[in-house]
Amino acid sequence: MGAISNDWLEPLSGEFKQPYYKHLYETIKKEYQTRVIYPDADDIFNAFSFTPLNRVKVVILGQDPYHGRGQAHGLCFSVKPDVGIPPSLVNIYQELHDDLGCYIPNNGYLKKWADQGVLLLNTVLTVRAHQPNSHRGLGWEEFTDAAIRILNSQDRPMVFILWGRPAQAKREMLTHPGHLILEASHPSPYSASRGFFGSRPFSRTNAFLREHGLEEIDWQIENC
Repeated sequence: MGAISNDWLEPLSGEFKQPYYKHLYETIKKEYQTRVIYPDADDIFNAFSFTPLNRVKVVILGQDPYHGRGQAHGLCFSVKPDVGIPPSLVNIYQELHDDLGCYIPNNGYLKKWADQGVLLLNTVLTVRAHQPNSHRGLGWEEFTDAAIRILNSQDRPMVFILWGRPAQAKREMLTHPGHLILEASHPSPYSASRGFFGSRPFSRTNAFLREHGLEEIDWQIENC
């Protein structure tokens, strides 16, 4: 498995010593040896690697990685540039267009957001090929809950974007009064029309950042 080597390492280091994590590590290691697992092992912690803790301004919580070949690369909702845009991301782009007027790009690679301080974190970090939620309950939730608690404890303005019930279940962990919490239905085709469309998370995030003297996110993903 990949490793965390930036400023996330110290606050998360206690988790690696916990019994649940040791069990998780051995289970995931065996899964990679015996099954097709996504993302690539070296990409598991990309959300942390691409967005150091001291740069996080916005958190978008996903559920578990895409389970199709070549899709997942460690950032929630994102796919590699040469992979078709999944339906949920199609809807995210539509809302972004309606909200801020951004053009809809020809790719789903969201690393530009991560590089600007948007932590794109799934609550479960691995999945079996073509079996959504197959690694739920193995221990990843405890690990990412620890990351959410670390984020909540940061004494600086931060936006948490919670789409869908699994992400919204984390709200009770977000107790810092200085953070903005934005909730809406999940952008999947099954639920986007029940409150995701029209929720304007991108402009609301930028307005909050502006109010607190922080640089806005350039949400436009360019064509490649």
